[in-house]
Amino acid sequence: MSQLTVYFDDPFWIGVFERIESGHLETCRVIFGTEPKDYEVYDFILKHYSQLKFSRPLAVKEDSSKRINPKRLQRKIKKALQNQGISTKAQEAIRLERETNKLERKIELKEKKDLEKEKRFAIRQEKKKQKKKGH
Repeated sequence: MSQLTVYFDDPFWIGVFERIESGHLETCRVIFGTEPKDYEVYDFILKHYSQLKFSRPLAVKEDSSKRINPKRLQRKIKKALQNQGISTKAQEAIRLERETNKLERKIELKEKKDLEKEKRFAIRQEKKKQKKKGH
């Protein structure tokens, strides 16, 4: 099951894709910029859905898969359309993904800094050796 919610988060229009597969929720946040028209959203889904990077799966309990009365289903759909905003589970998944990305960036940046520090140290040591040789 997949769901797309488009909402305005000043100053941009944002789309949140939610995908539930085998009891796991995955989300992806996309910034549209200006207000997207329906056909633009549809075109985006057709062209870029396979390239979206979804968050890590978050366990979620599934509803029972028994048959739902069509009228009840219609009411559920209408209620979902009136409910503006994204689900709290999707917000949680996006937050967790941001935190993990932040930690990964921190680790990567620290490794890069250490490597640069070692490189500068090696250059200084080489300069000292050159001075002692008395060229």
